[in-house]
Amino acid sequence: MKTISIPYYTSSMVLHVDEANLKAVVYAKTDEYHTELSERQLVEHALANPIGTPGLSELAAGKDTVVIVTSDHTRAVPSKLTLPILLKEIRKGNPDAKITILIATGLHRATTEEEQRRMFGDPIVDSEKIVVNEAFKEDDFEFVQVLPSGAELWVNKVALHCDLLITEGFIEPHFFAGFSGGRKSILPGICNAATVNENHSYKAIASPYSTTGVLEHNPIHEDMICAARAVNVQFILNVALNSEKKVIGAFAGDLELAHEEGVAFVRGLAQSPGVTGDIVITSNGGYPLDQNLYQSPKAVATAEACCREGGVIIMCASCVDGMGGTHFEKLITRGTVDEIDEYLSKIPPRETIPEQWCAQIYARILKKHKVIIVTTFLDHDMVRKANMIPASSPDEALAMAYEMMGKDAQVVVIPDGVAVLAVKE
Repeated sequence: MKTISIPYYTSSMVLHVDEANLKAVVYAKTDEYHTELSERQLVEHALANPIGTPGLSELAAGKDTVVIVTSDHTRAVPSKLTLPILLKEIRKGNPDAKITILIATGLHRATTEEEQRRMFGDPIVDSEKIVVNEAFKEDDFEFVQVLPSGAELWVNKVALHCDLLITEGFIEPHFFAGFSGGRKSILPGICNAATVNENHSYKAIASPYSTTGVLEHNPIHEDMICAARAVNVQFILNVALNSEKKVIGAFAGDLELAHEEGVAFVRGLAQSPGVTGDIVITSNGGYPLDQNLYQSPKAVATAEACCREGGVIIMCASCVDGMGGTHFEKLITRGTVDEIDEYLSKIPPRETIPEQWCAQIYARILKKHKVIIVTTFLDHDMVRKANMIPASSPDEALAMAYEMMGKDAQVVVIPDGVAVLAVKE
């Protein structure tokens, strides 16, 4: 019997699999990567050696107003480490700069002060100006231009009316944008709801290029990069993280060049050879990404790449914050999987409903696979209404899956499905 730890909320759950059934355990190689530099040294080295731009302190010289766009409570960006270093570099170039930290929420709820203190630390919350993007406050946004897809780009005015725009984030595989980081800080990060919705339209999500690890010809990425260039992002700091959310790589400088180098680094550690099982067990990497069902398709899509058609996917996600979105909840519980997909497919891009992309991706997966959600927080009746099967532990879920697939079913385990870029067999 093999014992495997599965990330869950702020800790983990234990899975037991008979070795006769276990085909593979798939990890990203991030935990095998070692560097002699500390996390701080990696960040400072990146800032001292920017890719394709002058140094941040040099850029800040003579710039009166500076905006740093950072991630919200759903992302594991180590801002408690990175923000003080960025602030120091800016003030080194211009001690009198008026700096605003703009929290990129996309369509998520506003980040609370308690969450800000956990993310940034008390000194920054107590002494710096912080603004939280709220996508549904129409007066906070200004029209910029039309994007390649035909969507209108509306961006938070705070970012548009500054002398220097900087973003920070982290890079990992992303199931429809290819990779996170870089341009995503702007779109969806600090755009209004209409812009985000159209970027995540049924048509865009349905593109064969809108998938994990793909940037070329990806319509979602193309709009994102156009948006970030349109608002003149002059400098980025992006990091790569291991499973403990520790920095193992840092990339700073030009919006595209620094991000490309970071993507190459992450791809080299995340990409895994194809392996297919009858049952695939995964997680969203624990907190913060497993805090609701709305975020969970990220890892389920990884499992999809490793699960044979008709197979079972087991997703461990605490869902401590519930379903995670009222629109998503209504859509994923509005009927059968086929009814949901048919309804969504008829929605024009300009009329995209917030969070519909999540229901669309779940519908795509649920047409081919049974999905079991392991959660000790989300009401199990809600899981059933969402066309999925609830369980309270990985072992309970696995027992259910054996009942569906047979006692000799081959099992693939991907402990952190968000960190892995799975290549289909």
